[in-house]
Amino acid sequence: MFMLRYIIKRLISLGVVMLGVTFIIYLIFYFLPGDVTQFILGVNYTAEGAESLRESLGLNRPFLVQYFSYIGGLLRGDFGISYLTGSPVAVQLLARFPRTLVLVGCSMALCTIISIPMGVYCAIRPRSILANTLQGLCSIGIALPSFWLGLMLMLLFSVRLGWFDSLGSITLRGLVLPCLTLCASFMASTMRMTRSSMLETMSQDYIRTAKAKGVTYGGTIYHHAMKNSMLPVITMVGMNVGSQMGGSILTESVFSYQGIGLMLIDSINQRDIPSVLGCIVLMALAIGICNMIVDILMLYIDPRLKSLMTKGA
Repeated sequence: MFMLRYIIKRLISLGVVMLGVTFIIYLIFYFLPGDVTQFILGVNYTAEGAESLRESLGLNRPFLVQYFSYIGGLLRGDFGISYLTGSPVAVQLLARFPRTLVLVGCSMALCTIISIPMGVYCAIRPRSILANTLQGLCSIGIALPSFWLGLMLMLLFSVRLGWFDSLGSITLRGLVLPCLTLCASFMASTMRMTRSSMLETMSQDYIRTAKAKGVTYGGTIYHHAMKNSMLPVITMVGMNVGSQMGGSILTESVFSYQGIGLMLIDSINQRDIPSVLGCIVLMALAIGICNMIVDILMLYIDPRLKSLMTKGA
């Protein structure tokens, strides 16, 4: 019963967040200087044609009328019609969004599989040469701009060596370089968080008690230290979903990966407001759902959180 109430509260808060996101973005585009009809009509622009186009698109209506009309369409699953292509935005999103999910999912999996074991090793062997090397690489990974890293990876492994495709595609050869570019900085930050959390956990009294009782070193690390130190790491991984969604915009533009990030950049350049709104709404919704799933998992992993929330309620 508690979990059901918690999920309902989170869904309500997600709806409020989505309402705020759409309002702010719609407000920005409404007061943005310039006339969108000039982008649509191009060389065929005339004052009469522009006025007729505004009338047909509903751009001459008050702001709140336009906004609530758009929200009503969203509730029906209608993201509007693209100004440039004339096709439903929802159709374009359905074609592009799965590609972005594949890229972000592969990047998250690669980041988690590699960074967490490296962080654990750096915590249990803090003075080893390998641990110092990994920490140095970690600092470099955080400092490198993703667009520069993507271009360098493309130049080396695609242009020079020919191992992978330079243009991103949903194949192994096409996904490797975009995934490495997207997850580099997140891998470094996750490794540092895992190391810090493990070091803090291993200094606790119950770890010393487990060693005094004769528990093996491996058992102490796996059954006691790792399970308790993973809580902040899991939270950080969930927060990284939003960051990787945002990072995918730049990565997709570097590798011409036909996902929602590239669609967003193209739509902004062409002032295609329904497409821009559709991309942002879908990305914000995906981030909110992922964060909600992480919070629910945290309640199952750490029963103390459920007890504290029950007392607080």
